Amino acid sequence: MKIEVLPDVESVAREAAKLIAEDARAAVAARGKFVVAVSGGKTPWMMLCNLALEDVPWSGVHVIQVDERIAPPGDPDRNLTHLRESLLSHVPLRPEQIHAMPVDSADLESACTRYSQTLEEMAGAPPVLDLVHLGLGPDGHTASLIPGDPVLEVMDADVSLTGIYQGRQRMTLTYPILNRSRKVLWLVTGIEKSCMLARLLAEDLSIPASHVRLDRSVVLSDQAAAAQVDIPTIPA
Repeated sequence: MKIEVLPDVESVAREAAKLIAEDARAAVAARGKFVVAVSGGKTPWMMLCNLALEDVPWSGVHVIQVDERIAPPGDPDRNLTHLRESLLSHVPLRPEQIHAMPVDSADLESACTRYSQTLEEMAGAPPVLDLVHLGLGPDGHTASLIPGDPVLEVMDADVSLTGIYQGRQRMTLTYPILNRSRKVLWLVTGIEKSCMLARLLAEDLSIPASHVRLDRSVVLSDQAAAAQVDIPTIPA
């Protein structure tokens, strides 16, 4: 695991964009394709705005979702709405390179299976994603792997549904596919995350995030989130 503490949120977003661009160039050169999974959140949207300015071989990039709320198309609760605003409308990605979770399906269980099949078509069986971006909630959740939810026990599927959390049911990637990924990029910002970041780094298995393997992880944190860990800050 590698962790970098940067001065502020903007520095975290810029550094994350640079890292993703580097990995994209390397993956496309080596395998002809870069499959990246992105989560939601304010810092990630900043990261994606910065990514749109980077040197990325977009013709080889496939974007998938880590998780999504069950909500109508265009709803501000949907991660896809912000993903389109921050990245997809600014870069030359063809529609077939953008793989939205089918949360508007009438049969959500079948939709999970279809999305798993889509991932296999892109990234092999079982699918191995090149890079997964994750956040860390103040309650220790990541993706939509929520404390106390039965989704935490799903080990025989790569995509599953959650119960209601903060007013919405969700579709999420599960531990098996997260832990097969070539790299996990954590973005952790804000003082409200400081306790959970310390617990993540200590591999405290009482929080859902700590069940994602750290040996393939890069953690980018701002100073506020790193308040309870003893790591020097890298100048912006």
